[in-house]
Amino acid sequence: MQKLKEISLSRSLKINKIEKLKYVKPINDFYEDLKAFCDGKKIPQEEDINFFLKCFGLFRKDDGSFMLRIRIPAGELSPEGALAIGEISKLYGKNHIDITTRQQIELRFLALEHLYEIMGRLDSVGISSFQTGIDNFRNIVTSSFDGLGEMSIIPTKPLIKQMQTIFLKKEEWIGVLPRKFNTAILCTTINDCNIYGHDCSFVVAKKDSEIGFNLYLGGKVGVQGTDSGLFIATKDVLNVYTAIINLFKEYGFRDNRNKNRLHFLIEAVGLETFVEAIKTVTTLDFKSSGEILCKEELILKNDGTIELDEKSVAIHFVIPSGILSGEDMIELSSLDLVTDSKIRLSVEQSFYLVTQKDNINDIFSSHLYQKYQTYQTLYFHNQIACVGSTNCSYGVIPTKSEAVALSNYLQKHIPISDGKVRLYWSGCVKGCGIHGVGDIGFEGCKVKSSDGKMVLGVHIFIGGKATKEAKEARILKKSLPLNELNNFMLRLMSFYKNHKKEQESFESFDDRVLSGLSADEILALL
Repeated sequence: MQKLKEISLSRSLKINKIEKLKYVKPINDFYEDLKAFCDGKKIPQEEDINFFLKCFGLFRKDDGSFMLRIRIPAGELSPEGALAIGEISKLYGKNHIDITTRQQIELRFLALEHLYEIMGRLDSVGISSFQTGIDNFRNIVTSSFDGLGEMSIIPTKPLIKQMQTIFLKKEEWIGVLPRKFNTAILCTTINDCNIYGHDCSFVVAKKDSEIGFNLYLGGKVGVQGTDSGLFIATKDVLNVYTAIINLFKEYGFRDNRNKNRLHFLIEAVGLETFVEAIKTVTTLDFKSSGEILCKEELILKNDGTIELDEKSVAIHFVIPSGILSGEDMIELSSLDLVTDSKIRLSVEQSFYLVTQKDNINDIFSSHLYQKYQTYQTLYFHNQIACVGSTNCSYGVIPTKSEAVALSNYLQKHIPISDGKVRLYWSGCVKGCGIHGVGDIGFEGCKVKSSDGKMVLGVHIFIGGKATKEAKEARILKKSLPLNELNNFMLRLMSFYKNHKKEQESFESFDDRVLSGLSADEILALL
């Protein structure tokens, strides 16, 4: 603990400007301020725009409108919640909805005067935007199949609810962290939530016939978490999580915001020191890490159906780049009620409708399924794209439209009927599209063309791992102009199609064929 104290003190002598804003006024003044903002009685100040509003999921964009990020615990969306989100989008948000890589919803184009009313409407159906931005706990993610069928070992939703009670809407936890904190907990046989890429990850494992979790720490964009060496019994998850977040709150760095995540605290003090601090605070007698149980791979059928057990199925609705309309969400809420189904958002920006097998034909014949059925292809099944330059000031390229265009092109020219390819797009180096763990990842950049002009392009990555191990992708091609991307990917996908085994995913294909080759050697094969 002494080492934690010393290093923390040395890194917090000169705090950053966001830390200074935290002391401008009490956080519980927010609601009064928000109502005054919406009524036109008060104008948001710098501290409100840059900190206080973001603590409650409100982000002002360059055009003066607001984006609202909504927390959907475990990605489980009720029909009442879906209806409220859809109606708000239609009334106030230009009929636009984004599904995010944390199983959340984002609404855009909202006017300041409507924000108080919108948040009240969401609160009436049990949905909150609290602490979805800035230095707070982001949505705790898990498998889309948590608690469902044979893939689920034990349900984690009860644990997630308990974990949220520690911080959600608690004044002493709003905006007090040194930086954002991402959490994931997985207890299914498949890893469909990028389980290793979070500040704190509980990964289902078995130790001496006991089911619990291996604890991974320090993940972030571009870095996979590290095994702490601890096996966490299910009954101890809450205790351990409380210890970790309190240690981060007390000793996390508050100087350079680019290096204030938990990863950098652990890097500075050493993983062993941080683990010893967890042991000291919890006073638990831990076992060493167990055998990880999430090593299976889910490959979707062409109609998107996944058999869960003898009576139930999950039907995948492919939402290209995660964009759907308010009308779609309203229709989804109705379809959910009529078929007595359940909505589960995915980290790959789509959703599943979990239902009884007797309802399959009714869902297949629905207008909503028919609308998105054309995207039931290998190139869309596992696609991610951040908002890119269209709605983000950091974005270099318009990722969502480019992602959809590429997938459409590949489906037309090199269709593949079986297998799996995870195509992950980030608009810039920040990596919000988690391109670093994709089978093939695209990072937006500026490129000098053959005539010397700067044009839009991508860096291409290959070989990210998310099934049996945690591994970042490696660079395959630097600075490729977007107008050359179609032909490049056509060659790469042709090589995959011609040399893969039946039902072989690109992740397995990369392990078997490409992993020992350099980028130049791979390019020579195409």
